[in-house]
Amino acid sequence: MKMGIICVAFIGPQNNPIYLRSMDPATDDQYLKLHYIVHCALDAVEEKVLLKRGPGDSQDAYLGLLYPTEDYRVYGYLTNTHVKIILLLDDEAPIKDEAVLRVLRRLHSLYVDTTSNPFHKFGLPITSPRFDAQLEQIVALYPRPGASLGGFTT
Repeated sequence: MKMGIICVAFIGPQNNPIYLRSMDPATDDQYLKLHYIVHCALDAVEEKVLLKRGPGDSQDAYLGLLYPTEDYRVYGYLTNTHVKIILLLDDEAPIKDEAVLRVLRRLHSLYVDTTSNPFHKFGLPITSPRFDAQLEQIVALYPRPGASLGGFTT
């Protein structure tokens, strides 16, 4: 199942942006639109967290589909340190929750590896070129439908 990852965002516990990356070259207007969609997702994250919490309930990190827009589907993941991972996917192809969960777990693992660096200060934006490269590798495993891969289309 192919899904198109449009944007990946890591949002801190205080809803501060830690990392926001458009996977396509974006104009300023498109970047602002993605930023707005991610910001709106924070309300959906809070709502899902409140609805899932109950006496004796364990918190599931995968929040699932937060909300659809005209062009995208917005998925969320909440880490133990309350960092939110927001994933914007293309709304063109059917998407399986298992595939989205796999991507979000890989992104979480990448985040943990990056923040485990003793020189990284928790809560500050991530500016590591290594983080960028590894994120691109994760995203490359899930190309957009119809995207060119070495002369072949998916």
